[in-house]
Amino acid sequence: MSRGDMDKPLLGHGSTEGDRRIMPASGRTIGVLGSGDFARSLAIRLVCSGFKVVVGSRNPKRKANLFPSAAEVTFQAEAVKKTDIIFVAVFREHYSTLCDLADVLAGKILVDVSNNTEINHHKESNAEYLASLFPACTVVKGFNVVSAWTLQSGARDGNKQVLICSNNQEAKRTVAEIAQVMGFTPVDMGCMSSACEIENIPLRLLPAWKIPIFLALGLFLCFFTYNLIRQVIHPFIREQKNKFYKIPIEVVNTTLPCVSYVMLSLVYLPGVLAACSQLYYGTKYRRFPDWLDQWLQHRKQIGLLSFFCAALHAVYSLCLPMRRSHRYLLIETAVKQAMEKKMNIWVEEEVWRMEIYISVGIIALGLLSLLAITSLPSIANSLNWREFSFIQSSLGFIALVVSTLHTLTYGWSRAFDENQYKFYLPPTYTLTLLVPCTVIIAKVIFSLPCIRHRLLRIRRGWEKGRYVKFVLPSATGEYSSGETSSNV
Repeated sequence: MSRGDMDKPLLGHGSTEGDRRIMPASGRTIGVLGSGDFARSLAIRLVCSGFKVVVGSRNPKRKANLFPSAAEVTFQAEAVKKTDIIFVAVFREHYSTLCDLADVLAGKILVDVSNNTEINHHKESNAEYLASLFPACTVVKGFNVVSAWTLQSGARDGNKQVLICSNNQEAKRTVAEIAQVMGFTPVDMGCMSSACEIENIPLRLLPAWKIPIFLALGLFLCFFTYNLIRQVIHPFIREQKNKFYKIPIEVVNTTLPCVSYVMLSLVYLPGVLAACSQLYYGTKYRRFPDWLDQWLQHRKQIGLLSFFCAALHAVYSLCLPMRRSHRYLLIETAVKQAMEKKMNIWVEEEVWRMEIYISVGIIALGLLSLLAITSLPSIANSLNWREFSFIQSSLGFIALVVSTLHTLTYGWSRAFDENQYKFYLPPTYTLTLLVPCTVIIAKVIFSLPCIRHRLLRIRRGWEKGRYVKFVLPSATGEYSSGETSSNV
């Protein structure tokens, strides 16, 4: 199957007539019941797409100026009589006001575009409720995940997908054709029982981001508290020095790379755990635990949050010399050196450490930027699977290794300096090395030929303990069959 075929939406049962698309005839009349913002945007989009639009309103004279001049605004009963396809753009609580039109609506296609104010607010979906009020009509759920702004500006400035469901295949196909002419991509979501799930989609606030965001916030609070104790509380208690001014910039800047580094390692840790599970059980068909399955599904969001923290760390680092406190300390150090008559303060080791540290950090940020960019759907769709896998897997692991070098260069030999252990607490960067180094060591072990070969066999369908049939020639030249375990 070509990539172009894979990109096409599934509209019910596939056509056997090749790639031909059946479009509605130019000038087809579409009805819209309602005069709100969504109804007005819908009418504008339909008119721009070449349809004749009849808007049904209870007050047509007062609402006529809100719609384009090409759209006819009339009473609801008159609008219903002029078309067989009607978009119901009214709230659920106002469905009952249409009951007087039941006889006129009989046999027509009603497209329900409504949403609720809360998830699962009613026992039945709005579309099912509308179908129960008008059993003689064919109800199609659709266009509810598209905003009024997207309708006005066109599919180029919003989500192009239009989710459609109905118990009538022909009605779904008709609405899908209308969506295609309007510039959207119709997606068949099945029968009317899917309407409840479709109506819940616009109400969810970043459903795939909740766990990664809470994870990032949890890590940030832990590392922030740890750095606060070491950099602010310790000198205040032991040396009676007020260093609370470090909290807004320096403590935050020390915390951000820790969160970014650990989050990046958490992108590849579930893959390591999944590989360990497959090696242990000797099969790829055993279901992962729910927590691991959820972890694997959230790797993209975790990686993007890692890049976000790394980008903030870079900006904060560039702003460090701009602080007034930094200028005071710089002048104080210069005055102290002048009083002590120190003419040469050049430390070769520190110079090399900072040069390597900054250089490796820039490379790591560049690799993370590449990973973040290729995560965008518009970029990912332009890559084949091998290219996408290489960037996200191979280059991602290289980014983790480079980030580890960045952290090790920052630490240099200071991990063995007893003055770095405030309240007997080790430096923060030593704690961040635990998970990434575990992932790197595991990846190196998995790359060994013996383990790599076994893992590849498992992922290609081999199972430990499974018996396979074989055929061997006998001494008389005849063939005899037998079986053996596949793990021998």
